[in-house]
This record gives sequence, C-alpha cells and structure tokens, in this order.
Amino acid sequence: MIQRSPTTIFLYRARVIFVLASLVPTVLMTAIGIILVASGESRSLAIVTGILVLAFCATALTGYLFGTHFVTRGANLAAVQNEFLSSVSHELRTPLTSILMFIETLREDRIASPQERQRCLSIVNQELKRLDGLVGNLIQLSKIESRRTVFERGPVRVADVVSDALAAFEAMKLGGDAEVRSELEPDLVVYGDRAALAQAVGNLLSNAWKYTRPADKKIDVRAQADSTTVSISVSDNGLGVPRLEREAIFGKFERGSAAVEGGSPGSGLGLAIVRAVVEAHRGRVEVRSQAERGASFRIILPRYRAAA
Repeated sequence: MIQRSPTTIFLYRARVIFVLASLVPTVLMTAIGIILVASGESRSLAIVTGILVLAFCATALTGYLFGTHFVTRGANLAAVQNEFLSSVSHELRTPLTSILMFIETLREDRIASPQERQRCLSIVNQELKRLDGLVGNLIQLSKIESRRTVFERGPVRVADVVSDALAAFEAMKLGGDAEVRSELEPDLVVYGDRAALAQAVGNLLSNAWKYTRPADKKIDVRAQADSTTVSISVSDNGLGVPRLEREAIFGKFERGSAAVEGGSPGSGLGLAIVRAVVEAHRGRVEVRSQAERGASFRIILPRYRAAA
C-alpha cells in the first residue's frame, strides 16, 4: 500500500473540494445561461440575463483552471520535497549506521588485535569524511539554487579553470593510472567564479574516472569557442550513458545504471552541482554518449570579451 504524506493528502483533498465547490456549480449555471439565451427570443431581459450568467461562468471557469494549475503545482512540489527528504535520509543513514556499528564494537572491546582496531578507526574516519562531504555538497547545492551563494565574478582564463580542476583530480585519484589528455584553444576567457567553475569541471573529471573500466582509462579535456560561447568538454571511454538517463542523472541523488551496477561510490550530487554552477553562470550542460564507447559532458558558457 502506498503511504502518502499529510501534505500530499491535504493537497489532494483540496483539489477534490475545489472541483465540487467551483466546477460543478459553474457547469450548472452555464447550462442555465444557455437555456435562457436559447429561449429568450423577443424577451430582451432573458437574453441579457443569460449573457451575464455565461460571462460569470466563463470567469469562474478561468479561475478554476488557474486554481487547479497552482494546486497541482503545489502537490507536485510536495511530492518532490518528500522524495528529496527520503533520499537525504537514506544517504545520511548509511554512513551513520556504519559509524555507530564500529564505535559500538570498539567501545565494548570486541576487537583485541591492534591491527583490527586501526582498521575499524580507518573505516570510521572514512565514513565521517563521506558524511562531511555529503552535508557540504547539500549545503552548497541549496545555496546555489536559492541564489544565496555569492560568486566572485570576473574575467577567468579557461586554461586556469582546467588547470585547477586537473590538480584537484590528481589528488582525488591518488596516483591511479589514467591517461588524461588536454587540448585547449589559447586565450579563452569567460566571466565568472574561477573556483566554482573549476569544481564543476573537477566533478566531471571525477565521474569520468569512476565510471570507466579499471584498465585503460582514457579521459580527454577540450576547450574551444565560437564567436559567442566557450565549451569545456570532458570525455571518457567508459560504458556511456543510456539516452533515457541523460536528463535524470542531473537530479539530486540520481545515479546512472552504470554507477549502480558497477558499485561505484558516490552520493548522486556531483552532476546536480555541475548544472547548478553552470546555470548560475548563464550556461548549460550537454551530454553526448554512445553505448560502450564512453560519454562526453560539455559545459557551454558565454564568451567574455574585454571592452574595446
């Protein structure tokens, strides 16, 4: 049986009451107006009354349509919020459960070996870092979407953005083997926040690293421009992204089938942050992919040109 939240139930009842209180009387009065107009013939009073009734009904019907639209939007928003809270609860519960389990084990001295105790402490530390990263990403995403994040706006060289992203990526992959190639057109400049844009590119690099096969990882970073836009693309030789998932993977806590089946770690917030940062810079993100031949994520931003 499906369990609905109190908010969803309230909005559903509101829609039913709205239909009964507004639509049904409007339909009845419309019928009366049509009868008055049809039977009026020479009686001008009946005709005028019928026209006024029909005008009133048209206004009521318009109000009903607008009201239904807003109530439906409210119900959909409530459903999205409930789903989001459920996802957050699940993502937070997983590391918390692991931390509590290991702390309880250590507190009751169930492990005598110093090596095993150290291993447990290492796992607790890892889960705490994961939890801290998850909360940090949630706070950052919330601030960006509510426009409470203040970006440092200014001319930024694309080469510097890519360089910062690659430096962070090297630290993330901890020396793992991967062939990373970069090809950047010279003198490309955008207007925005260098750190935020570098994080967006870094998230794409991180995804390319996670979702390619352990052997023979190949990642390409390219930047090119036309007269009005600059595009920064990150391509890999992984499994690719199915067409039906290319929009969904940018949602909060959404992960593609390749991530789920491969057991790759992650919270499903990386691409949501990428889209939020790029859209805050008046840009967009595109995905191109072929099955078993990798994926290419492209950030497209307005090109900056200094005033003459």
